[in-house]
Amino acid sequence: MEQEYIKLIFGLKLKQIRTDKNLSLFGLSKICGLSKSYLNEIEKGKKYPKPDKIILLAEKLDVPYDQMVSLKLDKNLAPIGDLLRSKILKEIPLELFGIKESDLIDIVATAPAKVNAFISTIIEIAQHYSFSRESFFLASLRSYQEANNNYFDDLEQQVLKFAKAYHLDLSKTLTSKDLEEILIEEYGYSINNGELEKYEALENLRSLFVPETKTLLLSADINEPQRAFIYAKEIGYNFLTYTDRLYSFPWIKFENFDQVLNNFYASYFAGALVIPKTQLVPQLEEVFKTDHFDTKKFLSLINSFNASPESVYQRLTNILPNSFNIQNLFFLRFTHRLGSKKYHLKKELHLSHQHSPRANETNEHYCRRWVSLKVLNDIKISQKDHEFDIQISEYDGEDNSYIVLSSATKDPFKDNQFRSISIGLLMNKQLSKKVKFLEDTKIKTQQVGVTCERCAIKNCKERQNSPIILDRIAKNKKVESIVQELHFKFKS
Repeated sequence: MEQEYIKLIFGLKLKQIRTDKNLSLFGLSKICGLSKSYLNEIEKGKKYPKPDKIILLAEKLDVPYDQMVSLKLDKNLAPIGDLLRSKILKEIPLELFGIKESDLIDIVATAPAKVNAFISTIIEIAQHYSFSRESFFLASLRSYQEANNNYFDDLEQQVLKFAKAYHLDLSKTLTSKDLEEILIEEYGYSINNGELEKYEALENLRSLFVPETKTLLLSADINEPQRAFIYAKEIGYNFLTYTDRLYSFPWIKFENFDQVLNNFYASYFAGALVIPKTQLVPQLEEVFKTDHFDTKKFLSLINSFNASPESVYQRLTNILPNSFNIQNLFFLRFTHRLGSKKYHLKKELHLSHQHSPRANETNEHYCRRWVSLKVLNDIKISQKDHEFDIQISEYDGEDNSYIVLSSATKDPFKDNQFRSISIGLLMNKQLSKKVKFLEDTKIKTQQVGVTCERCAIKNCKERQNSPIILDRIAKNKKVESIVQELHFKFKS
């Protein structure tokens, strides 16, 4: 175990033994001759006494020496011991949120019983929802992005520094050839374009990096924007000097949170390199300044970069909060297979709070009125490379409306599978100052729900299930009302 955890366990045991004997710190200090401040530091896990001091404490408290130094905790504190032995506190990215591990240890030492109850509750929730270590890391990363409005100026500056060092003109479209040359000449990479196809099980991999020989294996199915992004991400890993990293794209597994965080940083670097802020902001201003939404102009914006529509949408979540002060938005990525009735929400981001369209773990049916799902159905029929639509979504039972832009594309790695990416902007006074087309009558307004099971919209043709959760809530309220009436009736 970590030395600090051994100190903490000893401190917890000492405090428990002392309180069981109804001794104050002052009282224990009196009977053993050790200072109150020294004993306090022991109990808080800051100091571990020498053997002669442990012998003294054991004698004065009438407890066997072996029991004092054992790492076993009694029933009440056992879960805390399990937590410390698991080293999970070492995996939680506390420093990312400005929390010191020592602060958390102080909390455990101060109120072990309450912390024990909290830990047990978290474990029970995690088990109920099959919450994996990967899910925890990814949730931590999302929280980190949201806490920073998904904008990281230090990475933006690193991109500018890189472009200057390698004489890249960010006002022009970067090609994969530009970036490949840097990878080979500067970082000693060798590119392999055929090996992955020899293994059927790797059909979904776009790239695999072998660090020992600096070989980058690429799928033959990737297009030019995907190749450029992969190269830019590899450059990000090298230029930012991240050695603890993921080697496959998409990732297969990760060993620790640093790999997840570094993967995000490298991806952010790549997005900022192929979709430069200096080029994106003026084009967005052009789209926003007219009193009608110009679909051609927006699609022209997407196509002006050597990047996929998804990369452009994700880049919008960086730029809109920072350059336009549009801080209330959500990003969604859905996948859907031809012939299936299910839609899977694979990625989401919410700034600056949890907005209504969100993933659920209860197998409920997402509202079929969402434009995110509509474009998926459109592209299934049209079989085009890209379908786009825009919608104003008014959420039933809530006082929120969003203007939602959504694009659907084919999945190049899976036959008959499609994906949609959407960005929704909360319609408020701030948005109306920046976006002039909100009153455009050609934009369809749709009343939507979150899931069918929680939606009260009447006569919905798209409904996939009855509002069973709302019905349950209404029934409980009715029972509660009758019980209250009976209480007052028989009280008098």
